[in-house]
Amino acid sequence: MTASDPRPVGEDDLHAFVDGRLDPGRRARVEAWLAAHPEAAARVAADREVRDRLRARLAPVADEPIPARLRIANLAGPRRRPIPRWWPNAAAAALLLALGGAAGWVGRGAVPGPGAPAEPMTQAAVSAFRTYVVEAAHPVEVRADGSTDLVRWLSARLGRSVTVPDLRAQGFRLMGGRLLPAGDEPAAMLMYDDDQGTRLTLYSRAGPTGGRGVFRYARADDVAAFSWIDAGMSYVVTARTDEARLLRVAEAVDAQVSGKSEGAR
Repeated sequence: MTASDPRPVGEDDLHAFVDGRLDPGRRARVEAWLAAHPEAAARVAADREVRDRLRARLAPVADEPIPARLRIANLAGPRRRPIPRWWPNAAAAALLLALGGAAGWVGRGAVPGPGAPAEPMTQAAVSAFRTYVVEAAHPVEVRADGSTDLVRWLSARLGRSVTVPDLRAQGFRLMGGRLLPAGDEPAAMLMYDDDQGTRLTLYSRAGPTGGRGVFRYARADDVAAFSWIDAGMSYVVTARTDEARLLRVAEAVDAQVSGKSEGAR
């Protein structure tokens, strides 16, 4: 392709531009097009920021040594069994499926289609978000002016210490919170809003014991969510906003609930 390439700029070009996969001629054409379309340029910039943040967050995982049980020498072993004829095809299919899923997640986030996000907890968080953010009179059970009672109440019901993150640096004020059913376990939902009336929720409940998980992004129509686990708790932040802003909120929440920064109640 050259700078005189007559093809119009499309979504494929924008994705490739974000990933740095365009040749110089096509890249120049896309850059010129973005200069004339500021809204698209802002979206591309936001996508790049999300990509860079996710790469930085996943870097420690990528740098981890391969477990001994997965090394070739240990997999081969001294007692090799005959390989079934179907195994190469099955292995290839599994590898292609894994690579396709990873590419979709790392490149653009986990967007499983027009339905709700695939993970049950994220689906529950999005459903709660849709139910309560439209409420004018009773969006929360306990308002922010009773935050001490809110923390004590939610912590007692969840059987875990609940942290109320301070998100004023990200432009969000605490409105309050409520208790929600989550199968056989309770869940806590905190609600925030900003000066434009955008509401955001932090959904949390007891999760897998120990360990940490990477952020997972999902979108259900106009609702975006980031989910993760840490120290026996599962978290989901949800809002009608762009990925870059929501990722900054998720990072701020994660830092405060894990004790990496000051500001949480």
